[in-house]
Amino acid sequence: MKSDYIPMKLKLLYAVTALVAVSGALLALSTPPDAVQRTYARILHLHVPSAWLAFLAFGVTALGSVMWRLRRRLVWDRLAASSAEIGVLFTGLAILTGAIWGRPVWGVFFDWGDARMASTAVMFLVYLGYLALRRYSPSPEAAADRSSILGIVAVIQVPLVYFSVNLFRTLHQTQSIRPDGATMDRSMVAALLLNLAAFTLVYVSFLAARMIIARDEAELVAARPVAGAAVISPPGLNDA
Repeated sequence: MKSDYIPMKLKLLYAVTALVAVSGALLALSTPPDAVQRTYARILHLHVPSAWLAFLAFGVTALGSVMWRLRRRLVWDRLAASSAEIGVLFTGLAILTGAIWGRPVWGVFFDWGDARMASTAVMFLVYLGYLALRRYSPSPEAAADRSSILGIVAVIQVPLVYFSVNLFRTLHQTQSIRPDGATMDRSMVAALLLNLAAFTLVYVSFLAARMIIARDEAELVAARPVAGAAVISPPGLNDA
């Protein structure tokens, strides 16, 4: 199956994802302004799901990396790599939306002295390094071997980033939804949860599409002729 063919199951997934995403956006826009942050608080419905999706993606990268080392099947490596690409994309989106939110609310776009911002930026750079390591490996197997180690080790950053606001009291606020209750209006919580579901579906959709493309890329690489295979020896050379 080539990547220009979209299976019916994927079409259905894309349709459901679009429906939930539109519903989440409309619900987010209909929530009342925050008492302190006013209308700027609405970017929370994009910022928080982006960060959640990054955590999910890097967790799946770690899972794929472990399974590659146990099973030595390249499908697990493709899962790890595809998920890492999506994770980097949404980590960048989380940083960008955080900066847009932070400037009017906190007075700064970014602060290296803040534990959450700094740890998120470091995680972003580490996974960019993961993708670069894969790109400059000599073969798919070498890329899988090298990157799987980093994919397993780097996931420790996910809980560190998440709990950084509890471990260090710097600029970034603590979690808005926690075991003892939420610090937001119920309508904002409902909108946020719907957008978390929408972004999770976006992740699954992106991952399914990227896995198909990665498989087709692997088939193209495998079909390429080996360098020198088509070279014909001069007449009489083999008779010498």
